[in-house]
Amino acid sequence: MNKRKIYKEYVEPILIAILIALFIRTFIVQAFKIPSSSMEPTLQVGDHILVSKFIYGIKIPFTQKKLFQWKTPQRGDTIVFIYPKDPSKDFIKRVVGVGGDRVDIEGNKVYINGKPMEDPWGYYDSKNEWRRSLGPIGPFEHVVVPKDHLFVLGDNRDNSQDSRFWGFVNVNEVKGKAFIIYFSWDQSASNLLEKIRWKRFLKVIY
Repeated sequence: MNKRKIYKEYVEPILIAILIALFIRTFIVQAFKIPSSSMEPTLQVGDHILVSKFIYGIKIPFTQKKLFQWKTPQRGDTIVFIYPKDPSKDFIKRVVGVGGDRVDIEGNKVYINGKPMEDPWGYYDSKNEWRRSLGPIGPFEHVVVPKDHLFVLGDNRDNSQDSRFWGFVNVNEVKGKAFIIYFSWDQSASNLLEKIRWKRFLKVIY
């Protein structure tokens, strides 16, 4: 078998497959693993999720421009974004406020523009009730989200580093919207069959 035939039958298909995989990962869908409990109970530690990267537009590498932007992040979306305090890290949180919104947090209630937000995702641990009884304090009162920015919270409200602590997310730093759990692994389980969370397979993320 000559070198040209080897290249044609083996090397070329591998290169094409790699290019297709890179294209999909860069512009279409990317896989992420959940490392912390900040989004529980929606997402658990060990969940492996897929994130749609094209829904908010295809970002041109090394620029702030986007093509084919079908929509912008909306309140309630679960998004993956570049952590503002450390660009080497990706975070996942839920959008609570968009540009122009006024956000207030009082106890276990979130108010958007003075009205209670429908919040079926928020989880509050009863053991931390004393913290929420303090009412609105510091940056949680009358926060106005800047244009082209987002205010995000973890669903596990008592155990999440989010916009309450480090501020807003620039919409240009959003990588995509989480839409499905394709695999889930419970490291704390005692045996192999229990480690795999079968019921979470192909669970849609709301």
